[in-house]
Amino acid sequence: MAYKISDDCISCGACESECPNKAIKEGGNIYEINPDLCTECVGSFAKQQCAEICPVGAPVPDKTHPEDREALLAKWKKSHPGETPKVT
Repeated sequence: MAYKISDDCISCGACESECPNKAIKEGGNIYEINPDLCTECVGSFAKQQCAEICPVGAPVPDKTHPEDREALLAKWKKSHPGETPKVT
């Protein structure tokens, strides 16, 4: 499932550069995660980098976008053509 950024976001921007899929962008008052690009870092890292770096824990699972690991890896492969996943 994709992640989303909760209202706890303090707009520090730390998460944006950590996303290997460029799924995080600055929104109106808080940063936003594009669920079509978010792979929970499957394919790139063992843990969600946005959640690891966020000082207030604003990135949380988005239960409106449920996906299993296979679907997340397929999405990663589509976003990174020709690359081999570092973590599966």
